[in-house]
Amino acid sequence: MSEQRTVAVLGASDNPERYAYKAIEKLAGKGFAVIPVNPALKEVLGLQVLPSLGEIDTKLDTVSVYLSAQRSTQLAAEIVAIKPGRVIFNPGAENPVLETRLDEAGIPWMHACTLVLLATDRF
Repeated sequence: MSEQRTVAVLGASDNPERYAYKAIEKLAGKGFAVIPVNPALKEVLGLQVLPSLGEIDTKLDTVSVYLSAQRSTQLAAEIVAIKPGRVIFNPGAENPVLETRLDEAGIPWMHACTLVLLATDRF
């Protein structure tokens, strides 16, 4: 990989049993610049956790969503404002309202599992 890609994990967790935690671990292990996002946490796997996407001052290639539709809908304006290269809705995080907002903003999105995409080299 000639250029490091930056991925925000929205709904980051410090619980090793949670998929968001496993995604942070795998992304970092594969050389991605990972930005965990969760207002309730300070650090995950030695990475500083930011309280919101609005705190990110770098171009995001991907936002990987691990939040319920109810929670992510509240963040729709923030997600659209940062203009990520794409948004991945992990299983259980699908959100038709946010998907429509992303379509309107011209931001690609997909229903997929970040962990599966990484394991199959399709991330």
